[in-house]
Amino acid sequence: MKLTALRPVIYSKQVKFTVEFYIEILGFTCNGVTEDWTWASLSRDEVEIMVSYPNAHVPFDKPTFTGSIYITVDNVDELWEQLKVVTHNCYGLETFDYGMREFAIYDNNGYLIQFGQPV
Repeated sequence: MKLTALRPVIYSKQVKFTVEFYIEILGFTCNGVTEDWTWASLSRDEVEIMVSYPNAHVPFDKPTFTGSIYITVDNVDELWEQLKVVTHNCYGLETFDYGMREFAIYDNNGYLIQFGQPV
């Protein structure tokens, strides 16, 4: 048995606004969306993220996530230059002892997204 993909689903009560953020700010493409804007699939290169209005089986007051979405890129410096003035930043571009050069932003819901490149 082989695992073939990881596609995180983030919950949002503002699916349309989230799709717009990921397209306009992060350069994703919308691959599909329901007519009522309760679900969407987004991708950019090899990364795919789904956005969903929380269903009745999941308690949801506001977006919460104890970790982050970590996206590896091939030119983190260039991406930082593009995003640093148009996003709410958690921390700026930095090279860490564990061998990654990275930065972190918050999306429109408050989810933490880290972008990193091996050094």
